[in-house]
Amino acid sequence: MTRTITARDLRARWAEGREIALLDVREEGPFAEAHPLFALSVPVSEVETAVPALLPRLAAPVVIYDAGEGFAARAAARIAALGYRDVAILEGGLAAYARVGEVYRDVNVPSKAFGELVEAIRHTPSLPAAEIRRILDEEQDVVVVDARRFEEFSTMSIPGGRSLPGGELVYRIREAAPSPDTLVVVNCAGRTRSIIGTQSLVNAGLPNRVVALRNGTIGWTLEGLPLATRRTERVAPPSAETRAWARERAGAWAAHVGVPVIGAEDLARFRAEADARTLYTLDVRDPAEYALGHPAGFASAPGGQLVQATDEWLGVRGARVVLFDDDGVRARMAASWLLQMGWDVFVLAEDAALPETVPVPEPARATCPTEPALTPDGLAARTDATVVDLARSPAYRRGHVPGAWYASGPALARDLAALPGDGPVVLTSPDGRVAAANLAEARAATGRPVLLLAGGTRAWTESGRPLETEGRFLSEPIDVYKRPYEGTDNARAAMQGYIDWELQLVAQLASDGIARFHVARAPDPRPA
Repeated sequence: MTRTITARDLRARWAEGREIALLDVREEGPFAEAHPLFALSVPVSEVETAVPALLPRLAAPVVIYDAGEGFAARAAARIAALGYRDVAILEGGLAAYARVGEVYRDVNVPSKAFGELVEAIRHTPSLPAAEIRRILDEEQDVVVVDARRFEEFSTMSIPGGRSLPGGELVYRIREAAPSPDTLVVVNCAGRTRSIIGTQSLVNAGLPNRVVALRNGTIGWTLEGLPLATRRTERVAPPSAETRAWARERAGAWAAHVGVPVIGAEDLARFRAEADARTLYTLDVRDPAEYALGHPAGFASAPGGQLVQATDEWLGVRGARVVLFDDDGVRARMAASWLLQMGWDVFVLAEDAALPETVPVPEPARATCPTEPALTPDGLAARTDATVVDLARSPAYRRGHVPGAWYASGPALARDLAALPGDGPVVLTSPDGRVAAANLAEARAATGRPVLLLAGGTRAWTESGRPLETEGRFLSEPIDVYKRPYEGTDNARAAMQGYIDWELQLVAQLASDGIARFHVARAPDPRPA
């Protein structure tokens, strides 16, 4: 029987900085309504595909919880089957935790709460949308840089803005604003990346006046101002002069904050200790640079997004983190933020001589079956089969195998009873892996034969067959939280509610008392 841990003991580990991971195994919708600060959203149906990257050490302590749905025990068994050796269930689930600690709304909350703390302590400069609009109309020497991912910028952006993801800001900013007289405006969709981006430039000592667009594209929209769409403008890669300036300034700030820089021998030691201490090795450069080549054992984690969404890469609170770049800028800036967020983070010296191969920690056991399966040709030839798609609902809505029913992964066993027909059930998912991981649960829940679509929906499309968008919902689609800051169809009340929520996060952090955040002040300008 899986052991349990109390909420107080869990919080004590966070407060003391000891390793522990907390997994919320409900779907993302309920997770976004209420969860502890450092919880990770890993629906029980996605354990096999999500957990190995988030939890690279099989002996790391893992705690699982739900809100009484019965998912936690199922998830614990599946995680143990992967080879994890220290698995516990949170005693009393979410309700018990809420009696001793704060619960938070939304997603990526640690990063968002930290951003609000940065603004409160450093008084990060910002201007409201109406004032930025006036400046753009009346002044010439101003640039707007969008600190989100390029895909988000292209979806909607401030007119005249250019894409400059947050991890690239210090590295490239002087290509956008070579004159110190140019006003630099940093925006995102809401608040966090605007705040962190603006403060990064301030911390690096950019001589320009720098301001955040207060409340980002949400604030712009609430002011009644139009957004641009499908824009492709990007800030250019840095010249040698820009790169030299950025390297000097990033190095000075990282040294002020106390970011440790290590060499190849230190990294080798950390890797040798990875069975006893969780280690993440991350390449924070632009993904296109990563794709051209990267050190062995390093995963891609663009610096701006890493700071914005630490919980999407770093699952074990209290772990070691080593960041890499080849320029002496981006890793130092990202590390300076992670250090302030309480991570034990190091920067790998860019001239470190690294081996072409590295030892791999004991991997999680692959448990996903590949049989019984139908090929796309085989499925097309069946007239009695009913397809059940375990894709996340937005992916299902964009296109699915004709006739396929959407089903919630966690609720699959419950909802299969309502599936029409009496022929075989064929499970699919985007690449087939989630479907395969849930084959055993499906077969236990129905007397009908259950098969897999080999290669998933991707194999169906690669065979030249069409998708359809007509929806058939076996389960309520609560698997994805509708983010009020993404897309162009958000309700005004939802956007305003999101901003109001962010503004109270500092108070909630203070009440909670377990964050271990600290915000570095500017260096004392007085001579020593």
